[in-house]
Amino acid sequence: MYKSGEVSYAPLPLPDRADMDDAEMREAAADFLELMKTRHSVRDFSPRPVEAEVIRAAIAAAGTAPSGANHQPWHFVAISDPAMKARIRAAAEAEEEKFYAGGGGDEWLKALEPIGTGADKPHLDIAPWLIVIFAQRYGTTQDGARYKNYYVPESVGIATGMLITALHMAGLCSLTHTPNPMRFLNDLCGRGESEKPVMILAVGHPAEDATVPAVAKIKKPIDEIMTVFAPAGETQKKD
Repeated sequence: MYKSGEVSYAPLPLPDRADMDDAEMREAAADFLELMKTRHSVRDFSPRPVEAEVIRAAIAAAGTAPSGANHQPWHFVAISDPAMKARIRAAAEAEEEKFYAGGGGDEWLKALEPIGTGADKPHLDIAPWLIVIFAQRYGTTQDGARYKNYYVPESVGIATGMLITALHMAGLCSLTHTPNPMRFLNDLCGRGESEKPVMILAVGHPAEDATVPAVAKIKKPIDEIMTVFAPAGETQKKD
């Protein structure tokens, strides 16, 4: 984290180290892939409560993410209060109605058709938790001095991915929601000018009749998302 005044580098021995052979690493990577294949974005939530401690632990996991200069430029606002969720839904739907009325443009709206989304966002009421993710564009010291944060979008994106993964590992579903503009969230959540809301994450258990868009199960093959440069003639070891 940022510290004013004189600072210095102090190395520590690596506190945690995995000691796997090649076969164990392949198995662990394959197992994690299969687990993440079971992650789905859902819009149909059950009102079943989720303990606050589960949300707290997931956010704590997100807080371990790497960040530019270790400034950790994020803040997570976890909301279970029904009245506050209703206010967020009303404000979000007001923006969404403009978007789906044509503000999003023909190309964007056409791209969303297979997803089946619309201006109505009942999940913002029904999901037991909403987590609003803020990016801290700059920080302030205790004496009010401003300091710069670095690689803010990248850092917050990594932390958000870890949060979604942590929630999935806890048996929960989530849905990312990005109404535009989102400035209303600063006032609702009591966050200052230095922070920019980047996402609302609805979190909870899926409804009994939950569905997902068929197109959401179509993922790009690995050869389309990965390029490898390796020494000529190198082959993968297999036991």
